[in-house]
Amino acid sequence: MGCYTPFMAKSFPHTWPQGPFRADQLRPGDPYELSNGHPIHCLPTGSRGGKATSVGDGVLASDPAVQDVGVDVGFSPSPEVLRAPDLSIGELPDQPGWSPGTPALAVEYADTGQDEAELRIKIQELFAAGTRYVWVVRLTGPRRVEVHQPDQKPRIANPGEQLEAPGILANPVPVEALYDREAARRVIFRNLLERQGYASLDDVRAEGEARGRAEGEIQGLRKAILAVCAGRGLAVDDELRTALAGSGDPAALESALRKAASATTTEILAALRA
Repeated sequence: MGCYTPFMAKSFPHTWPQGPFRADQLRPGDPYELSNGHPIHCLPTGSRGGKATSVGDGVLASDPAVQDVGVDVGFSPSPEVLRAPDLSIGELPDQPGWSPGTPALAVEYADTGQDEAELRIKIQELFAAGTRYVWVVRLTGPRRVEVHQPDQKPRIANPGEQLEAPGILANPVPVEALYDREAARRVIFRNLLERQGYASLDDVRAEGEARGRAEGEIQGLRKAILAVCAGRGLAVDDELRTALAGSGDPAALESALRKAASATTTEILAALRA
């Protein structure tokens, strides 16, 4: 989401006069954030930014250590501040209204027309309230991620490098997995297997071998497909269960297992029947 101050900000908010607005005066859906009581106008996200945000959401939500990921959730650590990162990783209350405090990890997607001064202020306000990491995914020019931490100089992570957030994420995140769907699917596949107790696809195969070579492998693959679907909260209907029970082709089951990381049940069924 692109956010812009109503005037050109050239200093951080502690140097501004106190503004008249408070977070409790705004309602969910209002196109504003607040900085020191001043309104920050937030516009809808463009196509590229919205697509990339949905990719990053899937990757971060699948991490075995992550409890909640919020999209544009409003955080109000104090009455005069309301900030809504594009993605927020941390514990989110299951209730209406603004979330208190700030997320442990915030992700911002910066595209054409980004208000850089406002973004700097937003990052500082998040850090002041307790955020530990802010990742800024740059969608203009060479794709890259700026890694911000309190009292440290930002560093640039380029495609091919890994992002880490110790104590927040269990696994490193490849830079490109925050905006490239194919890269994201590989990470989601790994993470969902880990959520169900598998370190890798090799572990699934090993479980199958322990149960008796060919049949054991088939049973292990069936179980892994159901486990990944369960990890995603994907409903497994009778048609899919019947297709799984009737499939004895390890190649088809492995194809279906890969599909299970991000596809619909219809696409999983198609892989089983191919």
